[in-house]
Amino acid sequence: MTENNTCTNLRKLLPARMLSFLTLAVLAMCLATCASGEATPAQTVPTLTTDVAETNAMILEPVGDVTHVHDPVMIKDGDMYYLFSTGLGISVRRSTDMLTWESCGRVFRTYPSWLLETVPDVRELWAPDIIFHNGKYYLFYTASSFGVNHSAIGLATNITLDQESPGYEWVDQGVVIASQKSDNYNAIDPNLAFDENGQPWLAFGSFWSGIKLIEIDPQTFKPTPDAELIAIAARPDNTAIEGAFITHRGDYYYLFVSHDFCCRGINSNYKIMVGRSKNITGPYVDSGGRPMMEGGGNQVYAGSDRWRGPGHNSIFIEDDTYWMVYHSYDAEAEGIPTLHIEALKWDSYRWPLSPSAQLGK
Repeated sequence: MTENNTCTNLRKLLPARMLSFLTLAVLAMCLATCASGEATPAQTVPTLTTDVAETNAMILEPVGDVTHVHDPVMIKDGDMYYLFSTGLGISVRRSTDMLTWESCGRVFRTYPSWLLETVPDVRELWAPDIIFHNGKYYLFYTASSFGVNHSAIGLATNITLDQESPGYEWVDQGVVIASQKSDNYNAIDPNLAFDENGQPWLAFGSFWSGIKLIEIDPQTFKPTPDAELIAIAARPDNTAIEGAFITHRGDYYYLFVSHDFCCRGINSNYKIMVGRSKNITGPYVDSGGRPMMEGGGNQVYAGSDRWRGPGHNSIFIEDDTYWMVYHSYDAEAEGIPTLHIEALKWDSYRWPLSPSAQLGK
């Protein structure tokens, strides 16, 4: 029944002598709505009526080499999709359709000397991020050890991702930023984003004092001289926040982060959170107005009985579709971290929604 039909029926069914003051007030509100032709919102909490089949179709089910994937980021070169993730030398996979994936080696066979000198006990390289800019691929990555903030973010470049191309070669560009035990931040989990003026910024951070942002020189892709760290997200009562990723849509920059704990198999309780701001430097807030610097954030996806601890997501944009790429721990396979890809939905308030969360998958 439409709003206008409801108003008409109320006029017919309620004689004036039976209307209490309260009923008259309600009727007046309804008649005002009829006159304006606008429906009164039923609630202020963002909701989205979904078609199950349509929503389910937005969730891909990758096959092939899709296990033991951690902290994934995706990019496209030509007709091929490439996936970079945590691993020895940084793991690389490829696919023609985002569905069937195969391994295609690693970025590094041996580590740069500066990296071994800076973080002597490094093994796997963590949480890569990759962009394409002015004819070149820029790959940011982390060298660290679990539970400490003696860390460094490195950079390597390439002109192609096609390993069969004669121009394929990863070139070490050295350290971007590092942290020491004396610092109150952790230089891991890099994400490079551009503002509306084309200025690059690097988001990073894990635990300690949270997520930071620093201005980046567009020529060197290293911090600009005298650049200052800007705090953009934190959890004052619980330091478990990491995996920042900034994307832009419409009037807003959206800051995705992961709350709580990864790397515990089926006991992982990672969850994907998001806030937004009209400025890349913040302040970022959730739909209730709570700042992300105070632990705020909309919960995007917290997993299911089978898929535990989803997190460390990235966003890949193609044809106006925002693909959320992340890992989750499979409770039906002893908690193996597994690749997940799904197309975000957007509610009428322009907040991102996870199809998996909507369907309870």
